[in-house]
Amino acid sequence: MFERILKEMRDKIRNSEYILTTHGEEEMDNDSLSIYDVERCILTGRILERQKDKVTAELKYRINGKALSGGEIEVVAKLSPTGKLVIITGYMP
Repeated sequence: MFERILKEMRDKIRNSEYILTTHGEEEMDNDSLSIYDVERCILTGRILERQKDKVTAELKYRINGKALSGGEIEVVAKLSPTGKLVIITGYMP
C-alpha cells in the first residue's frame, strides 16, 4: 500500500539524505538503539500505518522492522519538504 513512500525512504537512507531529531536520538538511547538499527529497520521493514501530525498536519509513517541484533523495532519517519527523510523516533515496541 505504501510501496512508493517506502522506496523513497530507502533511497534516502542509502544516500545518507536523512536527519535524526533530538527526540529520536533520546528515545533510541533509552532502548540502546543505534542509527544503524534504524537504517536496517527502514531498509528491511514495512510501513504499518500512516499518521497525520496534529500540529503540522504533515504525514508521518510508522515502520516495523528488525534491529541489527534481530530484535523487533519501530521507527516513525516522514519525508520533509526539503527532500530529506526525517527520523522522528525509534524504539522497541
